[in-house]
Amino acid sequence: MKKAHLITRAGWQTLDRELKYLWKEYRPEITKKVQEAAAQGDRSENADYTYNKRLLRQIDSRVRYLVKRLEELKIVDYDPQQEGKIFFGAWFELENEEGEVVRYRIVGKDELDTKLGYITIDSPMARALIGKQVDDEVSVQTPSGMKYWYVNAIRYQPFDDAE
Repeated sequence: MKKAHLITRAGWQTLDRELKYLWKEYRPEITKKVQEAAAQGDRSENADYTYNKRLLRQIDSRVRYLVKRLEELKIVDYDPQQEGKIFFGAWFELENEEGEVVRYRIVGKDELDTKLGYITIDSPMARALIGKQVDDEVSVQTPSGMKYWYVNAIRYQPFDDAE
């Protein structure tokens, strides 16, 4: 199955901020440390030089990745026509047959954060939920077997913790 290169606007802005920070602030800081360590003489036994050079390579690798990734990502903004159905960027509440309630949001792989309840658009759960409405039943094939969920709520804004 082809992987989606989608991202929410907030997710794209987060990656863009990271890129700008790495390139304009963190990299120059580490470059300065490398230059200072190199000025001390013998580089082969200079732990500060070796560590910061390795860190600089890691920064450069991440910068290259982010530049390439930001170019290929497609920002998906909310459209009022989506209201009442689950699409990319939606927050939703599900309930299983045992009464267990979970809340998730469908995002791109670059935004995946299970602690926040974010699931990737490429996951079986997200694929099964696209286009569903409140009170729809959804069946999802999981490694432990078929699971059934009912859609309780759909939003395009985060749920309040008080709800």
